[in-house]
Amino acid sequence: MQWTISNKLTMGRVILIPVLMVVFYLPDSMGHWISALVFVLAAATDWLDGYLARKRGEITPFGRFLDPVADKLLVATALVLLVSGGNAPAVLAVIIIGREITIGALREWLAERSTVVHVSLIAKWKTALQMAAISALLLHETILGLSMHDTGLILLWLAAALTLWSGYEYIRDAWPELMSRPDLTSPTGEKKEDL
Repeated sequence: MQWTISNKLTMGRVILIPVLMVVFYLPDSMGHWISALVFVLAAATDWLDGYLARKRGEITPFGRFLDPVADKLLVATALVLLVSGGNAPAVLAVIIIGREITIGALREWLAERSTVVHVSLIAKWKTALQMAAISALLLHETILGLSMHDTGLILLWLAAALTLWSGYEYIRDAWPELMSRPDLTSPTGEKKEDL
């Protein structure tokens, strides 16, 4: 495995997840500010590692595996913390995490069938809204008369709507493949018996 700068940044994002879990429980404003800062830092590495990997020609199999895993772990952890602290509705966390599990399984299944699924523009907007919403909800303070909590909730509802929309797009595009006839040939080329 190559320890490229991009892979180090991705691994750094994974390491920041337990840090986020600890600082979230710091008292009052200190916990709000530090947990929001840790999350924003981790989210920034998501953009930076992909940019550097493409620019430097350092896209590796390990990076392609770990990057989406790190993203999903970061978002899921933050949402669970917010729900446990009463800062976000559980239904939104279920929608977002449930979609990630479903589409992750779909993409893995399609990859086994050598079908490439490209990330849609809606999915990119969904990710950006999720990151902004979670950052605001973690901050949970009022700044210049603007409630970060209320702003974060609005953004999280919008992110959940885009989450459902992008999930629908993935399933719609994969539907013909999902409804295709079963593959009756084993990997060795022998016919499988009817079930």
